[in-house]
Amino acid sequence: MLSRMQCRCRESNRSLRNLSTSALLSSDQAPSQGPPLLLRIRNDLKTAMRAKDANRLSALRSVLSDVTNSSKTSNPINTDIQLLGVLRKRVRASQDAAEELGANGRQEMKVKEEEQIAVLEEYASSVQTVSDDEIRERVGQVMNELAMEVKEGKAKKGEAMKRLLGPGGVFEGKPVEKKDVVNIVDLAIGTT
Repeated sequence: MLSRMQCRCRESNRSLRNLSTSALLSSDQAPSQGPPLLLRIRNDLKTAMRAKDANRLSALRSVLSDVTNSSKTSNPINTDIQLLGVLRKRVRASQDAAEELGANGRQEMKVKEEEQIAVLEEYASSVQTVSDDEIRERVGQVMNELAMEVKEGKAKKGEAMKRLLGPGGVFEGKPVEKKDVVNIVDLAIGTT
């Protein structure tokens, strides 16, 4: 006959098994949340595991690691544009590493880095963003509006950025990279 303590241990073990099974089920459902590119990366990670593609696997794991780390901050990855920023950051880091490896005579490692760069650029190129021509056109319109309102002096960069990227702005909800808008605004302010 089992003592009460043994019964309680068995019951708690059963509940732990049930809990871990439900956690596994919920983790299978978790990838259905997030930006479309992130979902694609998670699915491609599984495919790379099955195919034993070490370079793709390493590149995708590094991106998913960055996404996981950012989810623990005040600015998690919620859009494809934010994910594009992570991809570009990874590409730059890999390019720097490849240059250093090449300079140190580690050609085999340099080739691996370059293969990972190709994988990352494949994903980065799949994100559709607003074209530079459209950004220039919209920035020109906003700068003209600001010039009409501000008779004296040049239009201010801060006000232009609010009208472009702020709530109710021209690019609100559109897939545009802030860096591109800032560069074009700087050019526009420099020419006005």
